[in-house]
Amino acid sequence: MMEHRTQIRVRYAETDAQGIVHHAVYPVWFEEGRSDFLRKVDVAYSQWEQQGYFVVVVDLASRFAKPAYYENNLTVVTCLKRFRKRLMEFSYRVVDDTDTLIAHGSTRHLIMDSEGNPSALSDSFYQLVQQKMSASAEQ
Repeated sequence: MMEHRTQIRVRYAETDAQGIVHHAVYPVWFEEGRSDFLRKVDVAYSQWEQQGYFVVVVDLASRFAKPAYYENNLTVVTCLKRFRKRLMEFSYRVVDDTDTLIAHGSTRHLIMDSEGNPSALSDSFYQLVQQKMSASAEQ
């Protein structure tokens, strides 16, 4: 599936007392990568919500390979692994300037309606998203 790269510069507020990026920051970066990915293929979260769909995280995993520090320039590499009418799965790699792995993880998302009930994308919206992702992958 397709992949997208999002640049991150570590802010001071994202580090702990030892000067290392706090583990709670990585899910925020995953979300930034995922949001950036969806904007890139022209199906931002706001479009999902306008259609009455909410993309809810139901599973999150992360592993840390190497510490990152204040002012490091990092890249979140986001990859869509599965896209179905009821769920999506993403994987993430956080790498430094030399492409050395800092952390990796994954998220699973269910599609919910505006009432918070599990839902499925309509055929038309599902096809629209697939078409936009295919068109973006070809560029």
